[in-house]
Amino acid sequence: MRSVTEQTRRLMLLDTASLYFRAYFGVPESVKAPDGTPVNAVRGLLEFIDRLVKDHRPDALVACMDADWRPQWRVDLIPSYKAHRVAEEREGGPDEEEVPDTLSPQVPVIEAVLDALGIARVGVAGYEADDVIGTFTGRATGPVDIVTGDRDLYQLVDDKRGVRVLYPLKGVGTLQLTDESWLREKYGVDGAGYADLALLRGDPSDGLPGVPGIGEKTAAKLLAEFGDLAGIMAAVGDPTSRLTPSQRKRLDESRPYVAVAPKVVKVAGDVPLPDVDTTLPHAPRDPAALDALATRWGLGGSLQRLLSTLHA
Repeated sequence: MRSVTEQTRRLMLLDTASLYFRAYFGVPESVKAPDGTPVNAVRGLLEFIDRLVKDHRPDALVACMDADWRPQWRVDLIPSYKAHRVAEEREGGPDEEEVPDTLSPQVPVIEAVLDALGIARVGVAGYEADDVIGTFTGRATGPVDIVTGDRDLYQLVDDKRGVRVLYPLKGVGTLQLTDESWLREKYGVDGAGYADLALLRGDPSDGLPGVPGIGEKTAAKLLAEFGDLAGIMAAVGDPTSRLTPSQRKRLDESRPYVAVAPKVVKVAGDVPLPDVDTTLPHAPRDPAALDALATRWGLGGSLQRLLSTLHA
């Protein structure tokens, strides 16, 4: 077993749920197992991984999982966090996320196939996949490719460390390669500044209110003027700063939100990761289990193409 602190090669980190959601909506439900069960997300994800490995040739690969998609420690700070996506509240455990009926049964199949292939799969209780990705990224000593449809992870982009985000625009055949120059052109910030931008702007899809009246462009201008969130809030208390009266008022009234939001918005970098072998497998870890899964779920060419790519 190789420690996660020994990454020296190109590491690819998959935001797995983000990718299998995209696969589910991008591949028709007519793609089914022999018994008629939809397997569009399973086969679509295998196709995604095949294309990613072919095109980017990582030395190591981790499928990062949401062990808790809505951690209580984030909800305690901002109760609205992802609240609109809760299907059922559960005592003593993660709330159930609203997921399409025909996707939920495919997730255990995805997990079983990844395990049989020998692709490292890591989820940690009390944390989202973003946090797992953030911790792997922080510990890596080589370049990192983060594959996600979630812009929140732009905050990890770091040209000096070779950390970039591959954001799917259409399947994974067309990826937006997000580095610091792209972020500056698009948002006016670098990777570290993106979290402050997102915090100020807010994000309805995550239930983050943001600062009223501070949209994306205004947030970018404030960050350019004052450097970071701390600089902006210091300017609120400085009568000589070049904040408009309305900006000063709104930021001052939002101090309770601004005080707690950084911990919610910024991905954790201290997740207790297990020791796993992240090396990209060249042959299945459990061929018999994989054959049984391929037959049971009719994984066909999707799986065979991935196996051929891994073997090559």
